[in-house]
Amino acid sequence: MAEVMVETSARHVHLSKEHIEILFGKGAELTKKRELSQPGQFACEERVNVVGEKKSIPNVIVLGPARAQTQVEVSLTDARTLGVAAPVRESGDLSGSGSCRLIGPCGEVELSEGVIAAKRHIHLDPATAEKFCVEDKQIVFVKIKSAERTTIFGDVVVRVSPKFAPAMHIDTDEANAAGVTAATAGEIIVGEL
Repeated sequence: MAEVMVETSARHVHLSKEHIEILFGKGAELTKKRELSQPGQFACEERVNVVGEKKSIPNVIVLGPARAQTQVEVSLTDARTLGVAAPVRESGDLSGSGSCRLIGPCGEVELSEGVIAAKRHIHLDPATAEKFCVEDKQIVFVKIKSAERTTIFGDVVVRVSPKFAPAMHIDTDEANAAGVTAATAGEIIVGEL
């Protein structure tokens, strides 16, 4: 059985170097708070307010390291709260995505695009992908068993890279719907149900 750890990816922001300096001051660097499951990725001490057409969400965590382009990842519930159109996309696919304003302690950034609801996905290293008989960009199902909310997620994209550690990422809405806890694993199902 091909099982993978399931992690809840709560709302967060990835910032470009330029936007880090605007929001947190000239020469500012991200301050590592804790490592994440993906190698080289970390949660930061820094937080920003995300402002939409309707409302704002305060104290949204920033994840590091800096990226080429700023990206805001929210659940569809968050998007409705903010009043932002957040298409379901893979990370980095930001063309024509939602807009918002970010407010930090030293400044503000107006994003004309960059807000997405992340497409559910599985990170795998090449050896694990081969063991599980899946390939990069393949779409699979994942069954998550729980006492009261067993769920099968479709449209899960497999992402394979030597830089990845095995983990499935779903947003808060999806995790709550399936009763996901810190110890939850999902069974990868290839093919039709």
